[in-house]
This record gives sequence, C-alpha cells and structure tokens, in this order.
Amino acid sequence: MKRVLVIAAHPDDETLGCGGLMVKYLRQGVAFHVLFVAEGSSCRYSDPGCADSLAAIAQRNGLAVQALAQLGVTDYEFHDLPCGRLDQVPVIRINKIIEDAIRRFQPDTVLTHAAHDANNDHRILFNATIMATRPGAQNHVRRVLSYEVLSSSEWAFTQAFAPNYFVELSAEDVERKWQALAAYETEVRSYPFPRSNEGIKALAMYRGLQGGFAYAEAYTLVRELVS
Repeated sequence: MKRVLVIAAHPDDETLGCGGLMVKYLRQGVAFHVLFVAEGSSCRYSDPGCADSLAAIAQRNGLAVQALAQLGVTDYEFHDLPCGRLDQVPVIRINKIIEDAIRRFQPDTVLTHAAHDANNDHRILFNATIMATRPGAQNHVRRVLSYEVLSSSEWAFTQAFAPNYFVELSAEDVERKWQALAAYETEVRSYPFPRSNEGIKALAMYRGLQGGFAYAEAYTLVRELVS
C-alpha cells in the first residue's frame, strides 16, 4: 500500500470510514488523495439551490479541510454533485470523475463505500468504483476495499457490513480520528448517536475484538490482484 485513493460520497465519510488508517499509514509515508464526489448538505433543504443550502455546502467543505488537516491529509478535491441525488446523475459522469482521479493519482489501493449502506449515494459510489477499477481498465489499481460509515453501514439492518480485513489502530490513532470527526461540528452529536466520541471508540474496540487487537478499523476486501 503506497498510494491510496479514498472515494467519499460526502465530507465526513472519509474520516468515519478510514480516518484511523490514514493517520496510521501517513506516518509510514503512504500517499493519500481524497475524492469527494458529492456535497453533503443540500438534501436538508427543500430548495437545494437556495442561499442557505449553498452556504451550508461551503461550510461543510471548509470543515472537511479542517478535518483532513487533523489527519494530516493535504491532497483532496471536491466535485459537489447533489447530495442524496446521485441517482439523478448519469452514472457515466460519476465514473469519469473516479477514472480521472485514478488516472491522475495512479493509486495502487482504492477505498470506497460499502455495497449495502443505508445511504443510496454510498451504494451508487460503490457500484461506480467497481466499474472504474475493473481489471484491465486501470491496471495499477491492485486492491479495492470497502469501508463502513457509522449511521449508515450499521443501519442497513438486513445486509449489515461484514468485514474480512482489519487494520490495527493505536489509542492515539483512534483519538486522532475522533478529533478529525469533531471538526465536522454540524455532523456530530452526543452519545448514543453513532457519530460521537463514544461511538467512534466503541466501534474501534468492537472491530479490534474481531481482529484480535485493542482497536481496529474494519474493511471488506473486494478484490486484490497478486502477481
């Protein structure tokens, strides 16, 4: 794992899904690029183009920059496709955004959303990522992993996230992940809401138990090419 492209539907998904992994592997010299495909705020407004909606989008993107700074990530891009409405965007447009990022960044590893999240935008991005990273189309992508997003992955009750790949985290990694998420002041709430300090630590401990560690982040290995 040397160059990792993180594909996120909305700002905060990247931190929730793989914030700990980014903190851990940035220390080891791994390069990360975060691709935000959609904004995360307009779905809360009846008129997505109103002034309040546009202000909320700008605010959340600004919070994303702060969160990524907490993690140590400096390479990212925003595309601001409509939140909650990716099913209204031609899939070829989404694919081209992902393919272009792959062409420019040339990752060996791609992290994306889980296939069965409760959030429809997440599911669309999983499918788009599978198409954009198909073997032969982008040969330098050797590994594709899905991450889980609290308040989405665990709420797809009949098709819960089933990890098979665990990344050990330290207590410091988990704390840095929380500090990054806390930068999203509009998106976190107090416990027992999943996107809380306690929620982040509880999930890290639970995934650690599954993997034989004190703390961990969990992923689904979608595919890996081994030569």
